[in-house]
Amino acid sequence: MTKIKKAVIAAAGRGTRFLPVVKSYAKELVPVLAKPNIQLLVEELIGAGISEICIVHRNGETGIKNYFTPDADLEKYLKNNNKTSFLDSLREIWDKVKIMEFISQPLDLPYGNASPALAAESFIGKDPFVYLFGDDLIIEPKPGQFLTEMLATYDKFHPDAVMATQQVPWEEIVRYGCIKYKNNPKHPNQVETVVEKMPPDDAPSNNAVLGRFVVSNKILENIKKQAISRDNELWWADAINELAQTGVVLNQTIKHGEWMTTGDPLRWLKANIAIALQEPRYSADLKEFMQKIT
Repeated sequence: MTKIKKAVIAAAGRGTRFLPVVKSYAKELVPVLAKPNIQLLVEELIGAGISEICIVHRNGETGIKNYFTPDADLEKYLKNNNKTSFLDSLREIWDKVKIMEFISQPLDLPYGNASPALAAESFIGKDPFVYLFGDDLIIEPKPGQFLTEMLATYDKFHPDAVMATQQVPWEEIVRYGCIKYKNNPKHPNQVETVVEKMPPDDAPSNNAVLGRFVVSNKILENIKKQAISRDNELWWADAINELAQTGVVLNQTIKHGEWMTTGDPLRWLKANIAIALQEPRYSADLKEFMQKIT
């Protein structure tokens, strides 16, 4: 059985929809309640048994690495003031993650959500790996539950990729990429192609693609031979489509949880509210406040 231990988080974007606040730091460090967005992704990976994590960040950006690096002066201050519990969640990461690499995306790579995979090629090696988009969250009862299901599907069927989707209302599918399925009785969830932002009347399904993938390292060669396309970028969906044409790509849909993107201020705010409503220490006060202002 394949035991996948590696994951790459793509966090090299400019985050223009969050300017000016992210002028001096990565959008993945924008907090969701008391933790930066990217920490929630790392906790999800740990929950699924991933112990080797590579974060590909924007060239010149140092905040993500600094955040995940222990700070002796801060630890001393917290100890002296009996506040060490504030860093418990980070200590758990330091204890459970065997390898954490930080790679600056080279300037000679084109922009696009597939470029971080090429930047992490030396980390990936010949192994299958998990690929995450840095501004996607999955809100679920237990971090890593859905990703564990994806890994189990990969182990069972040995496809070239397992990609995650969530059903959305048909009127919203125009905002996302969605799945067109192959007619394969053996694998009813086999993907024929990913199509981008189709109107509801033309969309082949209402299964919207989200930023969770379990993939063979074959995808690296697909990215390398990909002609620079749409807006001079390298697109992950194009590489996935190539895998679907030459091999087997399976779809897995979230059933016990909810995908929320945090890539723009409004959806980031909605994610904060959704997570806060699940926190007993916040939920009652938040509900009362929302009733007052609505």
